[in-house]
Amino acid sequence: GVTPEIGILLGVLAAAVLGLVIGYLAIRRQGIYSTMITLALAQMFFFFCLQAAFTHGEDGLQGVPRGYLFGFIDLNQPMNMYYFVLAVFVIGVFAIWRIINSPFGMILKSVRENENRAVSLGYSVNHYKLAAFVMSAALAGLAGGMKALVFQFATLTDVGWQMSGEVILMTLLGGIGTLIGPIVGAAFVVALQNYLATSDFPVTIVTGVIFMACVLLFRRGIVGEFYASRLGKKLFG
Repeated sequence: GVTPEIGILLGVLAAAVLGLVIGYLAIRRQGIYSTMITLALAQMFFFFCLQAAFTHGEDGLQGVPRGYLFGFIDLNQPMNMYYFVLAVFVIGVFAIWRIINSPFGMILKSVRENENRAVSLGYSVNHYKLAAFVMSAALAGLAGGMKALVFQFATLTDVGWQMSGEVILMTLLGGIGTLIGPIVGAAFVVALQNYLATSDFPVTIVTGVIFMACVLLFRRGIVGEFYASRLGKKLFG
């Protein structure tokens, strides 16, 4: 019974709070241990959603109403929904770009490149890690809220570890450490899934092969390789 914008904001807030809790526990360990803690807590949340009454278990939330944005924009009209999604996408990308190019983003980069050096310079690394964790969770909540609104349903698939793996694949394929890399990777993966959906070939096998190829042979990703080739041309003519 809430308007679309309020529902999405509540989803963002809930995701940020959940990210705060999970991040607080995960950042206390490094490397594979942090990843294992994150996955374990995510699976706990999955089983909570499976048992919770408000999620309707395996049936999920069906018939999510789109309603009226700000009380007067009918999101049941396809073009209105299209422009709303486009606006949220542009605002989200701009927010990420602004964060990356802010002093806060520079510190995050320094933590990524040399955490010990960042600590020696007096930065509270764990606080920055936690802030990044919360912001990424909030953006994931925004994406989840928009997906539920567009497709008008939400299922347990959206909170399973497979979804996390799919996002990682999109990022690896597009290019880690680039702004538009994950966008390119997401477009490629979704287009591939839609194409293979009409065939008998299993999508999971194809995505698995692509994932292994990215890890073993194509670590820069599509955008990363493009940037590297441009840099090489500038340096060596």
